[in-house]
Amino acid sequence: MIILAAVAMAAAATASPAVKGAAVPQWQDCGDGLQCAKLSVPVDWARPHGARTEIDLARMPAQDPQHSRGFLVVNTGAASTVQAVRAQPEGVSELTRWFDVVLVEPRGLGDRGSAAAVQCAVAQPDPLRLVLAQGRAGWRSYARDNAAYDKSCRAAAGPAYDGFTSWQVAHDLDALRAELGEPRLRYFGSSYGAVYGQAYMELFPHRVGRMYLEGGPDHTEPDLAQRLIMQARAAERQLFSFRDWCHRHLGCPLAAADAVKVYDALTRRTPLHAGPGRTVNARHLAAAVHAGLAPGRWPELARAMSEAREGDATRLAAMASKAGEDDAITTLAAMASEAGEDDATTRLAAMASEAREGDAAKPAAATRPAAATEAPALSASVAMSASVAVSASGPPASVSGAMLCHDFMPAVPAYRRFLAMETRLREVAPRVGWVSGRYEVARCLGMPRKGAPSWPPHVPAPRHGPTVLVGIGRLDTGARPVSSIPGAVVLSHGDGRDAYLLQGVNRLRAACLRTHVHDYLVNGTLPQEGTGCPGELTASMYR
Repeated sequence: MIILAAVAMAAAATASPAVKGAAVPQWQDCGDGLQCAKLSVPVDWARPHGARTEIDLARMPAQDPQHSRGFLVVNTGAASTVQAVRAQPEGVSELTRWFDVVLVEPRGLGDRGSAAAVQCAVAQPDPLRLVLAQGRAGWRSYARDNAAYDKSCRAAAGPAYDGFTSWQVAHDLDALRAELGEPRLRYFGSSYGAVYGQAYMELFPHRVGRMYLEGGPDHTEPDLAQRLIMQARAAERQLFSFRDWCHRHLGCPLAAADAVKVYDALTRRTPLHAGPGRTVNARHLAAAVHAGLAPGRWPELARAMSEAREGDATRLAAMASKAGEDDAITTLAAMASEAGEDDATTRLAAMASEAREGDAAKPAAATRPAAATEAPALSASVAMSASVAVSASGPPASVSGAMLCHDFMPAVPAYRRFLAMETRLREVAPRVGWVSGRYEVARCLGMPRKGAPSWPPHVPAPRHGPTVLVGIGRLDTGARPVSSIPGAVVLSHGDGRDAYLLQGVNRLRAACLRTHVHDYLVNGTLPQEGTGCPGELTASMYR
């Protein structure tokens, strides 16, 4: 069995046999109050005696080991869950009031300096290239570069590449459950971590314990065109949510204007001047505003649109690309400085520099809230925006892109087929939502699908087992969070993706969302049907 602290429950440890094919990890202190271990698992659980790979684990011990309720397995959906929690322990640390929290990495990602983290030799190309491309030549050029990225990931991962699917990760979770001595898996999954939870529920329904899944993309819709339409509509609605939020906050540079009408006016004025020798056309404008629709970037977007309206679209142009995300962090550092948040300024400036070097751990560290409390509203904005920049996908040369493609896009539409799909997207989301189609397809365009592992979206079978809790943010700009998981109660809230984690980072311990999640995980009490929580993060910006 795993070497555990005194918290281990002997009865539970003997109640669940080890999963065949898994090797027992050993916990060792690894800094930041964590105990780390590796779990050796088969590359392919369909062939448990074949090649093996390792996954990284880290344990946050319960605050009161004598009264721990057992283990809660956590995946935050970040580029590295362990690195993210090292940097922002406040996101999950409150859970140690009741549980020993075990952080689990998916295959190919890992803790800082870990051999389990696969680094591809070729970086994935910036999807903005595909958004701005208007012909077949740009489509093919992007596809070639993305194929080179995928080829380098295959070479770096070796046989382990074949295990990069949520189907395999779900089996890893069950192996971990057994080695922890738990008869059922108690799990918290945010963002992509919710996809792993969905897979576990489908594959191991009778071993599901209490699960909270938040902000996960919908893995139940097999039709790519329908997924893109839902995503485009969500992004289009977000533009109007941004407008309404800005109108309610006097500190917003567009508070006296209608942000949607400002966008329309900017579109009519394109090309916009964006510095010496640079302009922003209508496509680039749509991509920039689309990138700014994540709630944490709203203050930055409002400032950039205001400046563009006055004749300088430099800041707006920087928002759309990956390099622009670095610029966004620098911008927020300047905003923090203006508000007197010296600590935030220092951390965000370091974040911008380190993010350019591809270090996922250090940028995340910069999002810790400042000790000073002079401007808590901006602190929330800073932390949310930094999370947007560094947590959704891995460093440019990580294998996270390959995992997503294996799970969500086993086949990429051909150029002409996509143009037809894009025409429909422009009909349902004509301002900015249509851009999401190109961003989504850019993840996987050019990656050879023949012989690649696959766990494509599908309608799950009816499930019999414990009811789980699913959090859905009304301001989630990604793929529509899944609300159709069989046997789930939906808790809606007014913030965006990763709201539970970000509320913890911003010390919103008594937030409605966190209170309901804790009551469920600890006591098994589910909120009544139709229960919703307000947007507590967005409410604090410009307050």
